[in-house]
Amino acid sequence: MATSDVPAAQAPGTPAAMAISTRQRTSAIIASVLGWSLDLFDLFILLYVAPVVGQLFFPSTHPTWSLAAVYASFAVTLLMRPIGSAIFGHYADVYGRKGAMMVAIVGVGVATAAFGLLPTIHQVGAIAPVLFILLRLVQGVFVGGVVASTHTIGTESVPANWRGFMSGLVGGGGAGIGALLASFVFLVTSTLFPGEAFAQMGWRVMFFSGIFSSFLGWFIFRNLEESPFWKEAQKKKAQNKGQTTPLKQLFAGGYRNVLLVNLLITIGGGAGYYLTSGYMPTFLKLINQLPNTTSSFILMACSLSALVAAVLVGTLSDIIGRKKTFFIVGVLAIVLLPTFYLGMAKTSDLSTIVFYALSIAFIGNAGYAPVLIFLNERFPTAMRATGTGLSWNIGFAIGGMMPTFVSLASPTPADIPLSLSIFAVGVFALYLVGTLIVPETKGNFR
Repeated sequence: MATSDVPAAQAPGTPAAMAISTRQRTSAIIASVLGWSLDLFDLFILLYVAPVVGQLFFPSTHPTWSLAAVYASFAVTLLMRPIGSAIFGHYADVYGRKGAMMVAIVGVGVATAAFGLLPTIHQVGAIAPVLFILLRLVQGVFVGGVVASTHTIGTESVPANWRGFMSGLVGGGGAGIGALLASFVFLVTSTLFPGEAFAQMGWRVMFFSGIFSSFLGWFIFRNLEESPFWKEAQKKKAQNKGQTTPLKQLFAGGYRNVLLVNLLITIGGGAGYYLTSGYMPTFLKLINQLPNTTSSFILMACSLSALVAAVLVGTLSDIIGRKKTFFIVGVLAIVLLPTFYLGMAKTSDLSTIVFYALSIAFIGNAGYAPVLIFLNERFPTAMRATGTGLSWNIGFAIGGMMPTFVSLASPTPADIPLSLSIFAVGVFALYLVGTLIVPETKGNFR
């Protein structure tokens, strides 16, 4: 049963949605997709070097505890994302999407590059992991800020019947491109620094590549025009002075309940992603024991699978609605993911491993493909960046903790596939509960 906890929306196709040039629309699409991809590229770097970083900053005699510590540091970044969304989302709603996006994406890249300068625990002792965690906190604030703009300006700049497609393109396309870039950098770095050289210097070069995303992001966004919906909202705001701030409006009245219900979907979708694509680099290294070069090619293929899944499923939500799409994906994930995890762990055949890896990536990225537009449709323009950013980042912060729990729940690497299966079933069950509660939002864009 769905609950209608959102004020009635205006009819789609508002004048603001129509008054946009092809050039402006194209720029907004590119900015949203690449902004999110560059953000995730910076985050993925840690996932690709997790086993090495674990021994350099969080060494342990237990086979999975240092790995769990690295994933915990990843989760710390995610926990700071809601704070970033509150800060940058407020700025994006009040002063515009463009400025918030530029500052946030440059900040993420600079913070990522700074990891390459950190001393290891073998060099300075206990201060090393402390510095590592502190820098992760800073990075998390900027990451949350990127979401507030990339997840709104693109969907606000396309026709109504493109919004599900745009949701998949930004969410999954951005993730796919980000992972593809990280895979490519990992491949190049592993080739330049083979074997022990990667543990000595290669991982630093991986982090240094984050500065590339800062320069590229600044170049892309500097000529971006503001969202037409935001411009229209500013005109209305000038006529209605005395309105509350987006944050106050979000936590007052019905919108607080909207936020809480949204989390059932975003936690499930976020956890599903981090348990699939997010854990894949570790799975290939520790379970299948593949060399870095082979893993890089598989991970690049998984990135393409993620892109295809997100765009297809996002488009499906334009045809049959967000709610039905969530339900179909949730059921398939509960049935198929355990089979794929356990099957991938048992085989040593490379072609079979590739099949399972592509299938896992497809399902994991399908889960959150319509989430972005679903969140956009839950909030009016005046608070869309704040509402979408907080809903997304709180959910994905909680979901991002799942790899840590998987590692802690696995006494040995051999236990990881079963743990992944159990956690995947649990999070997608939560996803289905949310699907039954939330209303259909297709067309509610105001």
